[in-house]
Amino acid sequence: MIKIYLRCLLGTLWLCVVSPGFAEDTPVVVVNSITYPNAFLSQNAITAIFGMRLRKWEDGSPIKVFVMPDGNPIHIAFSKYVLRVFPYQLRSAWNRLVFSGTGEEPMIVESEEKMREAISSTPGAIGYLSRSMLNESVKAISND
Repeated sequence: MIKIYLRCLLGTLWLCVVSPGFAEDTPVVVVNSITYPNAFLSQNAITAIFGMRLRKWEDGSPIKVFVMPDGNPIHIAFSKYVLRVFPYQLRSAWNRLVFSGTGEEPMIVESEEKMREAISSTPGAIGYLSRSMLNESVKAISND
């Protein structure tokens, strides 16, 4: 009984300590600020875009999706906390599209600097960055 109580207490304490900084570490969805002027996308739309199921913006222009390599810590955090899937599940969905001939995988960039540069210079682009990498060249999107 004491073990269960201790585990609950430690779990609650851990959440209290970790939660305040958690929002700062969660990657943010960003878009090319000229192409996509809206500041909101639903959670379902974001999941469909990064799952490569939604391929066009509302105006009919193509969506260009940029991601980081599967092992990148920011990609892992984005997959888990924004898309709510594990990175291997995302990779599996992309592979299914590619191997069936019905779609393609997103463009892979090696760093946040390259991600920001690619999104700011590509019409219709979407990707993700840590909050510390945001600047006026890209637009953060809310999904709340």
